[in-house]
Amino acid sequence: MENKPKLIYILPNLFTAASAFLGIISVLASVKGEYGKAIIYIVLSLILDGLDGRVARLTKTTSKFGVEFDSLADLVAFGVAPAMLFYFSVGHLFGRFGSLLAAVFVVFGAIRLARFNVMTGTYEPNVFIGLPIPSAAIVSAFWVGIYTNYEFMHGFEWIFVIIMGGLSILMVSNVRYPSFKKVDFKRANYIKALAVLVILFSLLYLYPLESATTLMTIYTIYGIIRSIWARFFAKNIKLTNKENK
Repeated sequence: MENKPKLIYILPNLFTAASAFLGIISVLASVKGEYGKAIIYIVLSLILDGLDGRVARLTKTTSKFGVEFDSLADLVAFGVAPAMLFYFSVGHLFGRFGSLLAAVFVVFGAIRLARFNVMTGTYEPNVFIGLPIPSAAIVSAFWVGIYTNYEFMHGFEWIFVIIMGGLSILMVSNVRYPSFKKVDFKRANYIKALAVLVILFSLLYLYPLESATTLMTIYTIYGIIRSIWARFFAKNIKLTNKENK
């Protein structure tokens, strides 16, 4: 009975370890040219990464060790794994520049994780400052999936260079992204939310890769548009209102 409280701390860290393990398996799959499997392993890592934090909060076993371990696992699963997937599928076609892009993605991902750990609790809990590394990893991996599944994308490899470079910059930027951690499920919005979820799941069922890629790309672009609007247009509107008063 005395060991039970100590053993329960292993549970969330077990999810974290499994996430890192799948990240390594994804890298090995990329080396073998099994890009479809590599993408699936990254998605499974994302699911486990989402579970470890929730399990820790539910069991009240959050710890500083768990936070640090989670960051290290994220760097493997969402930094190294998608970078290797990009390099072996597309990046190697660009020689040293392709390897540089893959390396920058990992380094900027590490910076993103370190900044998140330092800044936690200093900004709004419902937003992320900079694109979260799991989101960047999923967008990169899904676009590689589009490239390998559709032959008409061959010849447009430069697009993936832009995507990889853009995702790297967004991770260390000050662009704000919604976190969806504290969604307000009001009764008035219940029917609308249910209808939207049914449509989304239907699209994911019919076109899983294409729908998921579109949704994650929209999420990524949304942060950029929101940032531009807040910086230029919203400021101009405020200045105009002040002048009219």
